[in-house]
Amino acid sequence: MAESAVATEEKTDQQQDTQALDNQESSGAQAQSVEFPEVDETSGDGKGTSIDILLDMEVPVTVAIGQTQIPIQRLLQLSPGSVLKLNKPIDMPAELYLKETKFATGRIVVLDDKFAVRIQEILNDRPSNKSDKK
Repeated sequence: MAESAVATEEKTDQQQDTQALDNQESSGAQAQSVEFPEVDETSGDGKGTSIDILLDMEVPVTVAIGQTQIPIQRLLQLSPGSVLKLNKPIDMPAELYLKETKFATGRIVVLDDKFAVRIQEILNDRPSNKSDKK
């Protein structure tokens, strides 16, 4: 009985395919058969198998030194010289993020008259918490 159900489904599929082709022909579109060559997933010429291209890529790193919340009225009053007090004490490390994932902590330093970060800790396989970014 299962064989007759499969045969019935195949007939229905063939009828639907024929109707679709008939509809295409009536609309002026022509269907052509295409043969695709078989591809062996393990074969290749070696291109694309190296991660060297990834090693040369640059990724943006965000350093968070703190945050604050202010009312919009205060935000509109900000001008050059205004100071916003952040929530993080000066002895707490800055947080380093790749996208929204915290991956390290460090201290803010000055190097060649520019801000820099001295890495203190690389965070290991801890569960990422996207709400960590502040």
